[in-house]
Amino acid sequence: MGRLPFRKPMVVVSPKKLLRYKGATSNIKHFAENSRWQPLLKDNHDKLAAPDKIRKVILCTGQVYYDLDAKRLADGINDVAILRVESICPFPFKEIIRILKNYSNAEVCWA
Repeated sequence: MGRLPFRKPMVVVSPKKLLRYKGATSNIKHFAENSRWQPLLKDNHDKLAAPDKIRKVILCTGQVYYDLDAKRLADGINDVAILRVESICPFPFKEIIRILKNYSNAEVCWA
């Protein structure tokens, strides 16, 4: 686009499903000067079991998290943690390894 003699707007064609979810919104404090982008969001579910009792950790991106979380709540599952990978490139290997150390008994999978 930089080589064209005119400017074209960038159009992102993706589902707007997350615009309806209250949980997908950010608090105003997340936009403060001392806040920063987080490439990985750990599971902060209030009914989640202790880290040593977690049997499975699921890594996912985007709206998949909200579908998995809804299913987890509907079925009353509290021994599955869901980690949201917010940055695919560069991939947050160090952050994932640091958080996965807390879940020593868990199977790890990607959804």
